[in-house]
Amino acid sequence: QVQLVESGGGLVQAGGSLRLSCAASGSALSLASMAWYRQGTGKQRELVARITSGGTTNYADSVKGRFTISRDNAKNTVYLQMNSLKTEDTAVYLCNVLNVLGKPPYFSESWGQGTQVTVSS
Repeated sequence: QVQLVESGGGLVQAGGSLRLSCAASGSALSLASMAWYRQGTGKQRELVARITSGGTTNYADSVKGRFTISRDNAKNTVYLQMNSLKTEDTAVYLCNVLNVLGKPPYFSESWGQGTQVTVSS
């Protein structure tokens, strides 16, 4: 069982920056990937950025060049640095991790409770 605790959301003006954090805890963690998703009001949940245990990253086209995902494997923590924020970035941001298990089903997926990011014009 993996527990995720997110922090760092809030209200910011367009053009500003925020940094989200998500700390994972649990026994025998082996986090294959850590990611941030977001869900705006009335919109589908979408992947914002993902980082593997080896450091490979991928981003949604809408955030490339503005957002940076990173992780501290020693702390089992993933970060999302968000710069040049736009009003359309307003959403609930959710942390997601894939944990490797030593037995079937081999992977478990966990979600954080979400943190609100609001960008005002």
